[in-house]
Formats: sequence, structure tokens, C-alpha cells
Amino acid sequence: MSEILRMAFGALGVNKLRSFLTMSGITIGVFSVIGVMTAVSALRGSIETGLSFLGSNMFQFAKWPTGITGSGTDWEKIMARRRITLAQAQRYASLMKGTSDVICFKAFDNNSAVQATAGGHKTTPGITFGGTNEYFLDANQYAIESGRNFTEGDIDLVRPVCVIGQDIVSKLFPSENPLGKKLKANERTYTVIGTFVAKGTMFGQSEDDIIMVPITRFFMDFGAEQFSVNTATQSPSQEAYNATMDQGIAVMRLVRGLRPETDNDFEIYSNDSLVAAFAKIADVISGGAFIISAIALLAAGVGIMNIMLVSVTERTKEIGVRKAVGARKIIILTQFLVESVVLSVTGGLAGILLGTLAGDGLAIFLKVSAVFPWGWAITGVVVCSVIGVVFGLYPAWKAASLDPIDALRFE
Repeated sequence: MSEILRMAFGALGVNKLRSFLTMSGITIGVFSVIGVMTAVSALRGSIETGLSFLGSNMFQFAKWPTGITGSGTDWEKIMARRRITLAQAQRYASLMKGTSDVICFKAFDNNSAVQATAGGHKTTPGITFGGTNEYFLDANQYAIESGRNFTEGDIDLVRPVCVIGQDIVSKLFPSENPLGKKLKANERTYTVIGTFVAKGTMFGQSEDDIIMVPITRFFMDFGAEQFSVNTATQSPSQEAYNATMDQGIAVMRLVRGLRPETDNDFEIYSNDSLVAAFAKIADVISGGAFIISAIALLAAGVGIMNIMLVSVTERTKEIGVRKAVGARKIIILTQFLVESVVLSVTGGLAGILLGTLAGDGLAIFLKVSAVFPWGWAITGVVVCSVIGVVFGLYPAWKAASLDPIDALRFE
């Protein structure tokens, strides 16, 4: 067998460019599926922490769906939805007393040009800027680093105060304590009363580039009619989660004035629903990559068959000489099959390597842990081996079936 392998590699080495071009088809097909699967696997591995931006046992009502949505979304109905007003959110919180003690109101300015300034320093445009109440920490897994959180008094008295993330601290107050200092956000002035503990990044986007103010002040400064309030509710326990959510949906429908036969005109989501939505999208992407790769591998298999047939034609005399001196049919067939499999598997290994590097490169860019897709890599090697056998079988059989007399006469 070692002699057959040596001869197979030697034959492929004679036409290096032709072998390389033949392998490239397999490489491209395997690269596409391994690259996507590696990236998806890396994202799946961090999904529980990456998408868990809501607090424990939290669910949220909002006008708009999250950026992660499944197929079949009816955008016309979504665009026609009424905004959730602060008055509706406050009535919801009042009716939910006794069921939940933590109900967070949030509204954000999604203008990508929003930036903050202080004492000659400024942030880059596109910071996270919004209004909230005293429950923002519980609802979004933030904590206070220094200073204090918002109080009920800050909300009721519409105070011009803010709590800022560590990126804002480093950009606006690089060499001083920010507490008690003033900053401007979106051309409005606020006094810093607290800073958030650093959270890092989520999918490549900083979670520390954030400024939050009391939601009442936010609406006073920028107009309540422009924003819809996201309302996050925390269940008192995991066991009571479903009952709390059912109660919350009923109350939200009541404050929205919906009839029993009318569909919800608001979005409901939780950490689990976000994970499920991401999984659906990941499955679609994986399926698309698999189909594209299957087509590429089929074309590459045809290329292998073609190049092996050309090889049989070029080496007809060599085959005739070997058969004339006693080479058995099975030896000839095995040699050509080995050459075909080596072409396919070598191309596949290159595709696995490049695909893994590309997928993990994307994962590292998105600040998630890199992985090696062992399952898909092993499957890729097996598939490439099968392609080599299937598409190399006919050329190998043709070579093994040559009559030595006719082969020696071949010009």
C-alpha cells in the first residue's frame, strides 16, 4: 500500500498546476461550509451570555422587534403600531404592583450622530443614549461602579442627571473623577451622579459607550412623541415566570385598549426568545451554506473525474507496460482511486483550514471565543474521501480495464 501511495503522490506531483487547480474546486466548496459553520458555532457558543442583555427572569414589551427576527415578520403591521407611551407604561406598572416589584422603562435615541462632550473632550458619534428609571440595573445586567443609581425622586422631579459607562468616563474625564461633573449629550446638559461597571463588548459593539438619564427628563428634553417606551418586567422567581408573563400581557393589552379578538400590537421578548430567534437564523444560514457547498463540491467532483480521465489517457503506455510485466487489475484500479482520493482530501483539508481561519477570524472580530468545528471537519474529510472514490471510480476502472497490447500500441 505504501508503494501505491508513493506512486500516487508522484503522479500528482508531475502536473502540479493541474493538480492545484483541480483541488481548488474542492477547497472552495469545503471552505464555504466550514467557514460558515465555524462562525455559527462560535456565535452559538457565546449566545447565552452574548444575548442575555435582559436581567434574570425578565421579559420585555416594545413597539419594535429586536434586530434578531425570524422569517415571516409582517413589517406593514409593525410599522402601523402605535408607540407605547410613558403614561401607558406607568399605568402598566401600577396595575402590576403585587405581581412584580421590578418594572423598568427605557427609551433610546437611535440617531447614529449622538455624541457627548465635556471640557474640551468629546466622544465619537453613535453612543447609546436614552432615558430610564431606577430599575435599569436589574433589567439590563448593569451595576454601579461609583456614585449612585437613579432614585424615584430623580424620575418624579425630572432631574438633569445621568449615569455613564466606562467608555464615556475614559473619553470625557480621562484624568478626573466624573462624579458631580457636567457633560453635554445631544446638546443637553446633565450632571454625572454615577458610573456603570464595565461590561465589555457584545458582538463587537461596546456596552460601555452609554449615557442614561431619567426617562422623564429625556422626554422633556427631546419630546415624548418621538419615542416608544420599552417596558421590562421581572418575575419574582423562575417558577412564577410564565404566570407573570401571562399577567403582564393581559395588563399591557388592557392599557393599550385592545379588544379580545385583536392581536397584540406590541412585541414580547426575553433572553430565551432571542436565543431561539438567533438559532432559527443560524439554521437558515447554515442550510444555505450547505446547499452552496454541495453544488460546489459536485462541480469539483466532475472536475476530478475529468482530470483523472485525462491522466488515464496520458499514461496509457505506462499502464500497458505495468500490466505486461504482471501488474494486477486491482493494483492499477487502486492506484488511480488513491490519486483521486488524495486530490479530493488534500483540497478538503485546505478548505477546512482556510474555513476555520475565516470563521474564527469573524468570531474574534465579534469578540467571541474561537472554536474548531471537529464534527464538521471530520464530516468534511469523509465527504471529500467519498467524492474522490465516487468520481474517481470510472477513470480508475477504465485504467484497470485497458488491454496491455492495445495500451502499448497507443500513440
